[in-house]
Formats: sequence, C-alpha cells, structure tokens
Amino acid sequence: MFVDLISQPHYSPRKFALWNSLAFQAGFVNVGGLLACHRFVTHATGFATHFGVEMATGHFALALSTLSVPLFFLAGSCISAFFTDRLTIRNEKPKFAILFFLMFLCYAFVTAMGVNHKFGQFGTPLSMADDYLLLGLLSLSSGIQNAMFTSISNSVVRTTHLTGLTTDLGIGLVRIFSHATSANLRAQEMKATGMRLGIIISFIFGSWMGASLYLKYQYYGFIVPLFISAGYLFLSVHKKQP
Repeated sequence: MFVDLISQPHYSPRKFALWNSLAFQAGFVNVGGLLACHRFVTHATGFATHFGVEMATGHFALALSTLSVPLFFLAGSCISAFFTDRLTIRNEKPKFAILFFLMFLCYAFVTAMGVNHKFGQFGTPLSMADDYLLLGLLSLSSGIQNAMFTSISNSVVRTTHLTGLTTDLGIGLVRIFSHATSANLRAQEMKATGMRLGIIISFIFGSWMGASLYLKYQYYGFIVPLFISAGYLFLSVHKKQP
C-alpha cells in the first residue's frame, strides 16, 4: 500500500487521509506525554527550552537528561531513513512494515509499563527517574513517523508538529491571492492549503480526543495509537492493493 502511495500526488484522497490520520495520532501521543509527565514529546523545541531553564536554575543533571530526550527522536528519524530513504535512493522498495512494527512495539511497551506503574503515577510532575523511558519511547516512535512520511511526501509533509506547517499555511494563503491571474497555480495553492488545514485540524482533534481519554483512562489511552499503528502495519504487509 505505502509503496504505491509514493508515486501518487501529495493531494490525492488517499494521501490526504493518510496525512490526517497520522496527524491525529501525533496529537494523541503528544497530549499523552503532556498529561502523563508534563512534557510534549513530538518536537525538540520544548526540550531545548526546558534545558535552558534547568541550566539557569542550577539543575544540571536534569538539564542534560532533558537535552538527551530529542536524541531518541533523532534515532527514530535515522531508523526511518535507513528503511525508507536509503532504499529509495537504491531503487529498492522501502520497508514500511518494519517501521510500523517498531512504532507498535513502542506504544505496546508504553501501555504495558504504564498500567503496571513502571512510570510512576499518571499526571505527576516530571521525574526523570520514572519518566525518562516513557519520553524516550514516545519520542522514538514520533521520530520514526515523522521521517517516514517526510520521505513519502518528498519533504512536503510533516505530521508530528505544526510550527513549520503553520508557516507554510500563512505563505500559501498569500500565494492564493498572488496567483489571482493564474488559475492553475491558484488551484495548486488551494489544494496545498486544504491539506495543511486538514493536518492542523486533525492534530488538534487528536489532542482533544486524546486528552479526554487520558484524563479518564490514563495510560490505557495509549492503546489508541497502538491500534492505529497496528492497522497501518497490517496495510503495509497486505499484498492486495486497495
């Protein structure tokens, strides 16, 4: 399925559905990390900011631990590139099933360890002794996802954070009016704008739905991204093209 998607236009219905479902998952995972231990997990900016704060307040060990968490995101990106981008360059088929299996394992470990109290109590302030592995696993899976779909979209789409996407949305809105004399270019910008809006809305909706479930079921909420990853794992190994 996913190999077939690479050749499709970025704004095709199937790719649009893919971007939105993964943005939903990213929002779901991100709010899970926030509610579990007061940290976002799908982007490095927050960790760099917390590093600066902890350094300024003299918490040097915590600062270094905080700064090391994005290395898991980087590791996930490298793993993803190894099984997608590297193989594409060699004219070989990317191995998406391996990546979805790794994501599935990350969420399975988080769910199992969380409900068995290996991360401490849900919702308490950050304790690196309790929460470091939680943050690492969520960042690793987010790095895998982001790099995988960056590769599929030729660096056009990223699904785990919204800063660059919001910037592109602002530029695209201006371009729609700038291409008022070119119907073709204006149509392309409108498609791109619709895609960006869809991803942003899906991320927000995932955060909303995730928060609702985590507040009620705590670590059991990670079952949702676990099942999403399992579903895409099945599709990635399913031989019949939909």
